[in-house]
Amino acid sequence: MASSNKNQTIDSQYIITEYMHYVLENDSYPKSVYRFCKDSKIKEEDFYKFFGSLDSVNKGIWNTFFSTTIDAMNNNKEYEGLSSKDKMLTFFYTFFELLTLNRSYVLLTLQYHEMPLKNIGQLKGLRKHIKGFAKELIEVDNGDKLFNITKNPVSVYSEGAWFQFLFLLKFWMDDDSADFEKTDIAIEKSVNTVFDLFDNTPLTNVLDFGKFLWKEKTMWN
Repeated sequence: MASSNKNQTIDSQYIITEYMHYVLENDSYPKSVYRFCKDSKIKEEDFYKFFGSLDSVNKGIWNTFFSTTIDAMNNNKEYEGLSSKDKMLTFFYTFFELLTLNRSYVLLTLQYHEMPLKNIGQLKGLRKHIKGFAKELIEVDNGDKLFNITKNPVSVYSEGAWFQFLFLLKFWMDDDSADFEKTDIAIEKSVNTVFDLFDNTPLTNVLDFGKFLWKEKTMWN
C-alpha cells in the first residue's frame, strides 16, 4: 500500500479531487477502495475517515457541487435581497456553470451504465438538497399570502423543483450550443413557468403538476 504524501492534508475535498482525476484518466470507476487508494497514494484508513465506500464518493461529489453553489450565492451580497424566483434562477445558473467546469466528469458518470437508473443513483443526496432549497423558497412566498387557499403545497412544488432540475440536466447534457446558451434560455423559461404557476395558480392536485411537467418536456421539441 502506497502511503499518503506527508505534506498533503488528506480531507474529503482532496479525496474527491483525486477520485474525479482517477475516473477521467481511466475512463472508468475504480474497481475497489484498495485500487483507488493505491493509485492515488492515499492510505485506506485516511479514506475511511471521510467515506465509507466508493459509492459514497460518487454521491459526495454531487453534494459538493450543491454546497459550492450555495456558498458562491451566499458570498454575493446582493443574493439575500433577491426574490424567490431570482434566487432559483441564480441557483440553476450557478449550478450549471459549475457542472460545465466539470463537464467531462459529469457526462462520463451520468452515461457510464447502460441502465439510466444506475447513473441517477448518485444523485440521491442532491435530490434531498434541491428539494430542501426549493422548500425554503416556497415557504417564504407562502408566508406572504394572506389566505390558506392561495398557498401552494410545499411537497408538490419541492418535488417539482427536482423534476425541473432533471429536465435541465438532460437538456444541458444534450446541448451543443456555443457556451451552452440554449441551457441558459431553458433555465430562464422553466423557472419563469414554475413561478407563474406558483404566483397565479394554486397547485392543488397531481393533474396540474402533470400538465406543468408536460409543458416542460415539450417546450424544446
